[in-house]
Amino acid sequence: MSDNDTPTLETIKELKHASISLIKGEKSILLVTAETRYIPINHFKNVFNEIGQLVEKYSVKKLIFDKRKLNVFHQPSMEWYFVEWKSQMLDLGLTRHVKILPIDEVFRQSVKIGRRKIDESFPNGRFHQLEILYAESLEEAILL
Repeated sequence: MSDNDTPTLETIKELKHASISLIKGEKSILLVTAETRYIPINHFKNVFNEIGQLVEKYSVKKLIFDKRKLNVFHQPSMEWYFVEWKSQMLDLGLTRHVKILPIDEVFRQSVKIGRRKIDESFPNGRFHQLEILYAESLEEAILL
């Protein structure tokens, strides 16, 4: 990779609880970064609806969700995110979702339990068609 191929980060939108950036490189990647410890569901939906417009505008195939600042897990937000939003994004070609979780074992266990509940409640959910990966850093997430 030459210096010209090095990804660049451009902040597109700074919202109350999250920022949205575009990582420009060989393929564009959207990055949403939680900026607070908790994102209320109405703000969470607004952030991801904004992302949906950007997925379409930039033909993005990969999203990185950096949750490292979060310390409150909210199951209804996660369910909406998986069942509704990710299904819509599949239609737009967004198929790879990479998450960076906080180094908080309680939060990580809550995510696992919440994900298991969603998988059990929606065995035929379209989100099962997506590639959902986890990374420990932004650098690792970009490479996945």
